[in-house]
Amino acid sequence: MESKNIILFDDICNLCNNFVQFIIRNDPRTIFQFASLQSTFGQKILLKHELPSQTFNSLILWENGRLYQKSTAVFRIFRKLRFPFNLLIVFLLLSRFLRDPIYTIISKRRYQLRGKTDHCMIPSPTL
Repeated sequence: MESKNIILFDDICNLCNNFVQFIIRNDPRTIFQFASLQSTFGQKILLKHELPSQTFNSLILWENGRLYQKSTAVFRIFRKLRFPFNLLIVFLLLSRFLRDPIYTIISKRRYQLRGKTDHCMIPSPTL
């Protein structure tokens, strides 16, 4: 697991599911694998890192044994996607102090923006 790039996401959030679909379409080298925050695996990661396991306020990237959250996770994901999305890495030059509040606003309103789903996306075994 240490060398994997795993994205943990809120599987009932339509915005999160849409972002996962976007990543899949723009990840030609299939670098990323996915798990929901609600899954057994997701819960283990959250507990191991002492993160809330019932309320989810961040997409999480597990990259080569390190955990990234909020805007840092998003822009590290963009870094590995196809052109031109990989150019968004420049936003990592901005301080988290500037990036994370914007992420937090979107995260808190994600259900209002795109709604919830009663069922999660069922990925293929390779994803």
